[in-house]
Amino acid sequence: MINLFTYNSTNKYKNTIKQINIRADKIKNYSNILFKEETTKIRDEIKNSSIDEKDIKIKAFATVKEAIFRATGLTLFDVQLLGGLTLKDGNIAEMKTGEGKTLVALLPAYLYSLNDKGVHIVTVNDYLAERDANLAKKIFSYLGITIGLITQNTTNESRKKEYRKNITYITNSELGFDYLKDNMAIHKNDILQRKFYYAIIDEVDSILIDEARTPLIISGNAKKQNDFYENAKEISNILKHTIDYEIDEKSKSIILTVEGISKCEKILKINNLYSINSPWIKYIINALKAKEFFLKNRDYIIKNNQITIVDEFTGRIMIGRRWSEGLHQAIEAKENVKIEAENKVLASITYQNLFLLYGKLSGMTGTAKTEEEEFINIYNMNVMCMPTNKPCLRKDLTDLVYKNEYIKWQAVANECLDMYTIGRPTLIGTTSIQQSELLSKILEELQIPHNLLNAKPENVAKESNIISEAGRKNTITIATNMAGRGTDIILGGNPEKIAEQEIRQYIKNKCNKITKKENLNNHELELIIKNIKIYDDNNENSEIEYLKELKELYRSIEKNYKNKCKEEKEYILEIGGLYIIGTERHESRRIDNQLRGRSGRQGDRGTSRFFLSLQDNLFRIFGGQNIEKVINKLNIDSDTPIESILLTKSLNSAQKKVEAYFYDIRKQLFEYDEVIHSQRKAIYSERNKILNYSFNRDCIIEYGEQTIQEMLNAYYKDRSNKFILEKIIKLLNLKINVHDLSAMNFNETKRYFNEQFRISYDLKEMYLEQLRPGLIRQLEKYYLLQQIDKAWQEHIDKMNLLKEYIGWRSYGQQDPLIEYKNEAFNLFINMITYIRQTVIYSIMRSRLIIDI
Repeated sequence: MINLFTYNSTNKYKNTIKQINIRADKIKNYSNILFKEETTKIRDEIKNSSIDEKDIKIKAFATVKEAIFRATGLTLFDVQLLGGLTLKDGNIAEMKTGEGKTLVALLPAYLYSLNDKGVHIVTVNDYLAERDANLAKKIFSYLGITIGLITQNTTNESRKKEYRKNITYITNSELGFDYLKDNMAIHKNDILQRKFYYAIIDEVDSILIDEARTPLIISGNAKKQNDFYENAKEISNILKHTIDYEIDEKSKSIILTVEGISKCEKILKINNLYSINSPWIKYIINALKAKEFFLKNRDYIIKNNQITIVDEFTGRIMIGRRWSEGLHQAIEAKENVKIEAENKVLASITYQNLFLLYGKLSGMTGTAKTEEEEFINIYNMNVMCMPTNKPCLRKDLTDLVYKNEYIKWQAVANECLDMYTIGRPTLIGTTSIQQSELLSKILEELQIPHNLLNAKPENVAKESNIISEAGRKNTITIATNMAGRGTDIILGGNPEKIAEQEIRQYIKNKCNKITKKENLNNHELELIIKNIKIYDDNNENSEIEYLKELKELYRSIEKNYKNKCKEEKEYILEIGGLYIIGTERHESRRIDNQLRGRSGRQGDRGTSRFFLSLQDNLFRIFGGQNIEKVINKLNIDSDTPIESILLTKSLNSAQKKVEAYFYDIRKQLFEYDEVIHSQRKAIYSERNKILNYSFNRDCIIEYGEQTIQEMLNAYYKDRSNKFILEKIIKLLNLKINVHDLSAMNFNETKRYFNEQFRISYDLKEMYLEQLRPGLIRQLEKYYLLQQIDKAWQEHIDKMNLLKEYIGWRSYGQQDPLIEYKNEAFNLFINMITYIRQTVIYSIMRSRLIIDI
């Protein structure tokens, strides 16, 4: 085992890990009943502060280590304890694939759960959340800790209960949407979440870096403008690149030329395309973006006659997600599918600001070091690289660069043929569905059996099986982006998974004989498999009589494959282990490292190599032409690849530039969102206060007096405007004339109106109480929440428009961010004033008649 204490960064944990192991050995002989009492003991010690924090940490970690052993038979390595300590201190643990991150998260999760404030373990998809929650339930059943699970399928009734569990597994999107929904609730019983306390984010780089550019949005439907989208599509097809518009691939922006503007104005028969009264420019730019930047089977697929987004980082389809600001509709028009109504933003938040709401935050991933600066600057989290339990023996070979793309794909196919011939398992990573299918066709022509995994629905269903098979002899696997797949590639295969597949097929074939049913649906089949796996010979279930026979068959198959898989693994290791082939460098080095990291797990041998062409996006956008000129001067044959350390370094440099560019975008997004986030916190705090109070009279009185003061301020600036006083008199239903107030000064007038407002409100309250007891309290809450929500939604729209146009201020030598902050402050003050005035007007002018 590697001596982890030779690493300077981990020396401070050396003594703590030693003490955790001593404590774990001490409690090993406890009975299950005595062992479960450890939770109560540690919880009491935390409440009474009878021992220091370090001792509590040692006891908690040792207890989890023993619970994991009792539930799974696995003993945590020291590097896993180190990972847990890193997470406990609010940092990011970078742990390579196969090092057991799932178990590591349980260590700090248990410790923080003892405060009964709720711990969230956040994952990137429902499959991982469910898988990890089931494992945690098994382990924490020994410690009396409750485990919650929230996925897309969790009902609203169940969510509140799941959030109240000690530890809750949830996806990042469900967490964010529940937060926004809670802040749109109209009754306190509808609130699901508790105050955010501690979170552990799995695949932290994917959530806090990759998804940070896209805010979470809850939206309602706005008016549909089909003609605009269709006409803009027709215009975009007429416009020609370089003549009518210019493309900036780095920033993914499009600018119309003078010729293009003139052509659009002529087609639309308008004088000024950029006039404030003309809506066309937005639709035309979106149509051009849909045409140039968004490709079918790369950025989206068509599923059930709908445009479904493909995540560029994970290669997964994102059901329910839509591009905003009319872009999704432009793509629907392009593909001739039904155009859905554009969305109106009701509430939104970025992942950056969502996770900064936690008292303490930590995360884990296999690749985060390249983004350490961003994690420190925005999230105040350091990235700690955990040493592997066994040395990494993977060889990362220098890139091979070909002149054109066709030759590159031929070379990849030939490499696959060579690997298939010797039986070496090979995983090929592609960046799009189109590429994966192209390579699949080439391999079919060469008669090379292979598995294909991409975002298409027919392939997604087989994902877990395809990945678990990817380490077997003679297996070639093509996959789009490998981030966050959640299934380890085990050399020689996973005997448990293979046995599961075989027993599943056996049950299907002998369905009638075994279960006395003609057919089984997938749910019934999976339930039988689950029951087989948990079946205990000493606790027979007489209701399912065939389980014992199936369990024996399952054990027999698993035992048989254990030997076969072991022999297969030994052979694969002899010929070099898993071979990773990358077919294009990603914009981020992390994504490339995630692909490489699939090989060389737990001390296995392995190799990785990237096959590139000068037509790849990274070369084409970032200086491929210069390299091509050099190659042409050297008269290198088209079929001959270039293998150069200098070339690899230039690619790494290009990737760093792209990463820096996107970091600037995320940083700018964060800086701009910080402005609205402070406003969001203020408005949500006020809303929450109103929602939880049953008596909001004081709030109404305060709003009323502030409204009167604001109106009087306006009047006393310009006494000629008697209309302001008339409005106050009418609002309060007073029987006086404006002239009766002319002799009063500001303070006298204010005092008079405040007194009359309280009298009017008392009369209103008495009237409504006669109609129905408690009605005034209901109306107060209703009008307050209604006007806050309405004003906030309108404010979001104004802020989005402001952000869109504020950039032009830079041409006037003004800092757009400072200008944005100033304008945003004025908009917020106006919104608060509007809320107060509309609430008072609504409640004072309401006329209710209730039929009894």
